[in-house]
Amino acid sequence: MNKQLQNSDSELFREAVGDAEPLSVNQAEPYRERPRPVPRPQAAAEEPDDVTLLAESQVETHDYLLYARPGVQARVLAELQRGRIEPELEVDLHGLRAEHARALLRAFFADCRQRRVRCARIIHGKGRGSGERQPMLKCKVNYWLRLRDDVLAFCSATRRDGGTGAVYVLLRNPDKATGRRARR
Repeated sequence: MNKQLQNSDSELFREAVGDAEPLSVNQAEPYRERPRPVPRPQAAAEEPDDVTLLAESQVETHDYLLYARPGVQARVLAELQRGRIEPELEVDLHGLRAEHARALLRAFFADCRQRRVRCARIIHGKGRGSGERQPMLKCKVNYWLRLRDDVLAFCSATRRDGGTGAVYVLLRNPDKATGRRARR
């Protein structure tokens, strides 16, 4: 019975490849030197808005801010919202002009990356000085954080840490971004 299976399998195979033609070359392709990868400039990693797919007008800023990239676990986001992930570093942008605040944020994130910070707090204020308009810095921070690859999630802080005038920011593990493991 085993031979019948093998014969029928063999016949099926011959039918399937019956019209195939043999290759003219019977050797593997010779080794070719691949071009070296071109390193990306460091400035491009720090300034992600050179090429943006998100316009500032597309981002709605509500009183309570909440954003998470796809893949961030709901449990981790809930811990961030409850303030249970302790911010290791903070920056206060109260009363700054947008250009200065953005430059300060770039330096702050570079410092976070160097210190391997996982959670940070950014104080942007509630915008009471903006009059009838929306809070300017809050809107800008909401937009800028969405553009950064190293930001996994952010949400408005708890009342004890500034409420809707501040955000907790969950940052990407720098070891995972580069493929290295942290030393213990």
